[in-house]
Amino acid sequence: MKEERREAIKELLRTQGEVKLKDLEQQFADCSSMTLRRDLKFLEDNGFVKRTRGGAVAMSQLSAAAEDLYSERVLENVREKSLIARKAQQFVEKGCSIYIDSGTTMMLFTRELADEHLSVLTSGVNIAMELLKKQKPQVTLIGGQVNRSTISVSGISSAAMIREVNIDTAFIAASGYSKSNGFTSGTYTECEIKREVLRRARQRIILMDSQKVDRVMAFTFAGMQDVDVLVTDSGLPDEVMRRARECGVEVV
Repeated sequence: MKEERREAIKELLRTQGEVKLKDLEQQFADCSSMTLRRDLKFLEDNGFVKRTRGGAVAMSQLSAAAEDLYSERVLENVREKSLIARKAQQFVEKGCSIYIDSGTTMMLFTRELADEHLSVLTSGVNIAMELLKKQKPQVTLIGGQVNRSTISVSGISSAAMIREVNIDTAFIAASGYSKSNGFTSGTYTECEIKREVLRRARQRIILMDSQKVDRVMAFTFAGMQDVDVLVTDSGLPDEVMRRARECGVEVV
């Protein structure tokens, strides 16, 4: 009976995308609210749903939403991001060890990479897959939990792995920048990865389009003084240019 009920809940999730506990209580009137909560927990533990306040959402629904969100970001400022990706290629040296961050600008950067002998470490699952289309780079994907909205990996094990490697050049993406908050990211675990990479890298390069200026995300991972190069487009405000010069940062 329990298995049949759980299969019935899974079918509701497949057809509706989400369920509310109050609706399940009406449909399965012979079951207690606690029993139905246990059913939802079982389904969550087995990867079928993500529990929410008062119900659950099918993982397929969440994945589709995350994919749509990433697809929307891909379409933002494409010309500027493509320009930045091409300009950043001058800092890639054959035979060196590089880190490539996750993000849509970094995907464009990866596609521009020449098929040369490189040791590449990345947090981006899709970045790693793109690199595998080339023959010569040696690709290492850090371990950890996958963030569906950024298609990247982060977590305690990720930071621990980065502490064991030497990086010649790090190419880092920023979700926002302001004079008072520095370079920011929206996810704490990804912010920790960026910080660790910046500590391990000999040369630290930020790729960021000018639309990110004065956008402040939740977590700061670096100040202007913590980077060596800022690769951007022609729309960078004068005050940011001045701050870069004050910190000895090369703006490309």
